[in-house]
Amino acid sequence: MPRKIATTDRVTRDELVAFLRPRHHAVLATRRRDGSPQMSPVTCGVDDQGRVVVSTYPDRAKAVNARRDPRVSLCVVSDEWDPWVQVDGVAEVIDLPDSVEPLVDYYRSIAGEHPDWDEYRRAMVDQGKSLIRVTIESWGPVATGGFPARLADG
Repeated sequence: MPRKIATTDRVTRDELVAFLRPRHHAVLATRRRDGSPQMSPVTCGVDDQGRVVVSTYPDRAKAVNARRDPRVSLCVVSDEWDPWVQVDGVAEVIDLPDSVEPLVDYYRSIAGEHPDWDEYRRAMVDQGKSLIRVTIESWGPVATGGFPARLADG
């Protein structure tokens, strides 16, 4: 049986955003105070401007780190982990009350319409939710796992 060959496909920004939109699982990497990486598995969406959005709490490590050093990376994966892409960008953390409407957009980007938007907005305020919004500056190829082509027939 032939082996699966790994792929790395360079994509345009529009192709990247199209790849990201249906994929909602990622690992977000921020930088601790000492410069070492801090990684968090997150649920993410893409807003109307093509930015990656993540719901969080203002005191979580990812939010604290992103405020101090807004350079972040995400590895966005498919439900099956394959394919995936790394995106790098600049994060902004949006807190209440400014976070409420972006959190509505976040929810819509992942799950569509909520049955009661007033209830959702109240819940976001009651929970003290924030939003991390990442403006994408660069990205790697969309990749799949497998063997290098030179080993595919071996």
